[in-house]
Amino acid sequence: MSVDIKVPTLGESVVTATVAKWLKNPGDAVKADEPIVELETDKVSVEVSASTDGVLEAQNVPEGAEVEVGTVLATLKPGKAGAAKPAQAASASAAASAPAQEKALVETAPAKASSTSAEKAPAQAFPAATKLLKEAAISPETIGVGSGKGDRITKGDVLAFIENNGAKPAAPKPAAKSPRTDDPREERVRMTRLRSTIANRLKEAQNTAAILTTFNEVDMSAAMKMRAEFKEVFEKKHGVKLGFMSIFARACVAALYEFPAVNAEIDGQDIIYRPFVNMGIAVGGPNGLVVPVVRDIQDMDYAEIEKSISTLGRKARDGGLKLDELSGGTFSITNGGVYGSLMSTPIINPPQSAILGMHKIQERPVAVNGQVVIRPMMYIALSYDHRIIDGREAVSFLVRIKESVEDPRRLLLSI
Repeated sequence: MSVDIKVPTLGESVVTATVAKWLKNPGDAVKADEPIVELETDKVSVEVSASTDGVLEAQNVPEGAEVEVGTVLATLKPGKAGAAKPAQAASASAAASAPAQEKALVETAPAKASSTSAEKAPAQAFPAATKLLKEAAISPETIGVGSGKGDRITKGDVLAFIENNGAKPAAPKPAAKSPRTDDPREERVRMTRLRSTIANRLKEAQNTAAILTTFNEVDMSAAMKMRAEFKEVFEKKHGVKLGFMSIFARACVAALYEFPAVNAEIDGQDIIYRPFVNMGIAVGGPNGLVVPVVRDIQDMDYAEIEKSISTLGRKARDGGLKLDELSGGTFSITNGGVYGSLMSTPIINPPQSAILGMHKIQERPVAVNGQVVIRPMMYIALSYDHRIIDGREAVSFLVRIKESVEDPRRLLLSI
């Protein structure tokens, strides 16, 4: 009995993927846990492996097709390769003779063939396309030959038909935008899936949440002094450098426990509060911005936080992040200062309700005890969802972070 190879669960809020590359072809022998196909999600690439030894019977989805969780990607004939190959050959022979038999039926009995074709038409479309055809009340015969493997109809074929042929009543469209004339010196490059997803999610956040940003500034003198004094001993003992991110992370944890709404989430008409903090740390990877999550950061000391951030940052740069390392965040930090940003208004990462923005440390004159002095200052910003977090909470939260970073002893004394 054949075994179906399906699209696995892809992670939080990820429901579709693109078939990036087939690693095995029909007739190839595969071993249990051996990768068969590579999927590209909105966040990372995922390899789907065989569940048992056997021979790959068929590829149900072509490269480049978009698939949903649970879609059958391929079928596998369990057993040893030698025993399964004859059956595979018979299957391939039957598949090869099918078009000839169908052609003969069409030539000898056109009316009957037409009726039979209409009954079997849905089998000529991929699962996602079949679902869309039913929703739009379109017969597969109306579209005809598809662009997928074996002339099967793809989801893209159905969408193109709807757009070009008006299969469903379309809402009035604004005046068409005149085509853009490219300068010959310009280069047009198609947006990657990751970049497209980032764009859509950021716009979704703006359309859904009532985003507001509040600012403050931090005197980094004490934190820089502590770092300079202990960085060599810290690195020698723990094997990782002491950075400012762990200091801000600990300050955020303390503030989040004091103001739990900042760590909460809106779900319909409910508010979900959490007794833990899964902190997302924004990292610039080769394909765009990703936000790996440090789980239960409230239980970590400075060394454990620095090690976790270092490991996740390296994986992000190497493209080795796993799905579970990108999901489940409750609050995020982004540091534009590493790129020289002096001030910005970060956008929250749904379904989270807030994000802290760190920026460049810059020496500037400030008034201290009635005297103008030069201090290393950093602007910090908190963007938050005003639907769940009041202005008083947001401002107080940011002030608490400022106080903790300007005097790290407060974190040790929990004050």
